[in-house]
Amino acid sequence: MPPLPILSGLDIVRAFNHIGWKVARQRGSHIIMIKEGCNVTLSIPAHKEVARGTLRSLIRAADLTVFEFIDLLKKQ
Repeated sequence: MPPLPILSGLDIVRAFNHIGWKVARQRGSHIIMIKEGCNVTLSIPAHKEVARGTLRSLIRAADLTVFEFIDLLKKQ
């Protein structure tokens, strides 16, 4: 499995926007994203650097693999 890059919260939001996730709201330092037809919500910290473990958890919750997420970042 390739190592995950260290990304900001806004970079992660942009990546998930490309596959249909939309920003529902922001409260404090967390951005909540939803996707039509999906019962899961993503809570993305709006920090300069998001921990790799948190990013991996978000990728799993969005039903992606690490490889798919890295490809998504390259397409931006």
